[in-house]
Amino acid sequence: MMFVDYHVHSEFSDDSEYPMEEIVEEARKMGMKELCFTDHVDYGIKRDWDDPEGMTYRRGGAGEPEKMPLANVDYPRYMNKIHALQERYKNKITIKVGMEFGMQRHTIPQYEALFRLYPFDFIILSVHQIENKEFWNGDFGREYTQYEYYMRYYRELLFLVENYHNYSVLGHMDLISRYDPVGNFPFSEVEPVIRQILKIVIADGKGIEVNTSCYRYGLDMTPCREILEIYRDLGGEILTIGSDSHKQEHLGYFIPETLNELKSLGFKQICTFEQMKLTFHLL
Repeated sequence: MMFVDYHVHSEFSDDSEYPMEEIVEEARKMGMKELCFTDHVDYGIKRDWDDPEGMTYRRGGAGEPEKMPLANVDYPRYMNKIHALQERYKNKITIKVGMEFGMQRHTIPQYEALFRLYPFDFIILSVHQIENKEFWNGDFGREYTQYEYYMRYYRELLFLVENYHNYSVLGHMDLISRYDPVGNFPFSEVEPVIRQILKIVIADGKGIEVNTSCYRYGLDMTPCREILEIYRDLGGEILTIGSDSHKQEHLGYFIPETLNELKSLGFKQICTFEQMKLTFHLL
């Protein structure tokens, strides 16, 4: 099995202070063959690094600094740093250039413009907020029933895969369940729209990620086994795996064990990417 981590956050994400070079060194010590940096861009709620209006902050959560800047990646510095590390560590570990696009339907044009600016290897398409309302702090969904809460999320995701195509995989596809204040929502209620999403993803030549942060949050798998089984049965083959790490103890966490789980579910391979083109690796 190929040990890779394709969801890694560094000091260039607004919610991490983990230096890139320390990440690379730790990945090497762990025996990792390849990693992809996927730092956050969340248009709509965060300013760009060079926004002339200045920086805004939020209060840090558990394990974070007291003040956290609400800013997207400093794109030029980010690219230069990764390219320098690629040169320094060539023949030692493979390092890829990625980003996590935290997209909303009204921010699609900004991501189209950003994608054209840089030579990316890999893009995670995620939904972290809707109508500029965050999931993590409960702003999104206060006025919704549980059914409306889930359906609004999955319909947003459906709209995005129908209208945006410069991505590689969907990130933590059922993320919304992590923040559900009620819990135990019947999967059957959202299964039809999930099938619609996955059919479009497969037809578009895209994939989904398996995100091992689920074990830090006390969840079984992310996405859940039901989604993975539907994806498999629909003929989906493009899978990446990532820790969603923001600090040292997260990096590579539970990836080998999760690869074994994927094999038991009937998947035969995972993917890595270069210049947005995939390579399959047998499990």
